[in-house]
Amino acid sequence: MSILKVPGAQLFYEVSGSGPLLILIPGASGTGESFRPLTHHLIPQYQVVIYDRRGFSSSPLDGPADPVHRLETDADDVRRLIESLSDQPAIVFGSSSGAIVALEVLTRAPERVQALVAHEPPAVFLLPDAASWLAFFDGVYETYREDGIPKAMQQFASGILGSVDLQVLEQVRREHTNASIVSNTRYWMEYELRQYPRVQLDLVALAAHAERILLGGGYDSQDQLPYQPNRVLAEQLDLCVVDFPGGHLGFLSYPASFAKALMDALKDF
Repeated sequence: MSILKVPGAQLFYEVSGSGPLLILIPGASGTGESFRPLTHHLIPQYQVVIYDRRGFSSSPLDGPADPVHRLETDADDVRRLIESLSDQPAIVFGSSSGAIVALEVLTRAPERVQALVAHEPPAVFLLPDAASWLAFFDGVYETYREDGIPKAMQQFASGILGSVDLQVLEQVRREHTNASIVSNTRYWMEYELRQYPRVQLDLVALAAHAERILLGGGYDSQDQLPYQPNRVLAEQLDLCVVDFPGGHLGFLSYPASFAKALMDALKDF
């Protein structure tokens, strides 16, 4: 366990395994712990880094949150992590909002990225029905403010996830109900739930590095919201979407097979 001091925060991270450097960027949970089951299957081939994003769990802010520059600082944190661990580019994997962060890392610091895997980034601004989905996220936030986190999370999960992912979330809730989870969820609700789906990705910059990008989706989420932005990105960047086991949370529900699919896909990079 280590701490990297970055402007405005302290990043908690762990490194395990040996081989090429692989950074795992978490989504809404904000915590590297969400990748713990996956990491076990990756470390025979990779030096795997899991970390808590700034503001979540063991990565406290040094001052007030800066929502205006949130994505910029999230991406810069990953760059600083890579630079602190290696003088070579890293493989960067992000899931959900972590995938939006990963895409931003490639946009801002392409020299630090060997390959990028964007697993179901919720960049709904790309979608033709973006307005209705943005209204959905705004509605979840209103529920959170008026009725609290549990009702808001139920509304959110039932609106975008499939049955297997809902079961995974319920299991996580039963096993990890504590003050940290509540704090993380509140932070995500305030600074990420509405903001990251509205991000307008720099498609020109991403197209310039498209050969390094792998767009990932879930076998079981092809008809659900989290999969759809990658369909549009695939068209825009002349790529295909590679399907991974499970749905949006496949790395939790099927960690062994998800890791195998990831390692197989990375052989082409």
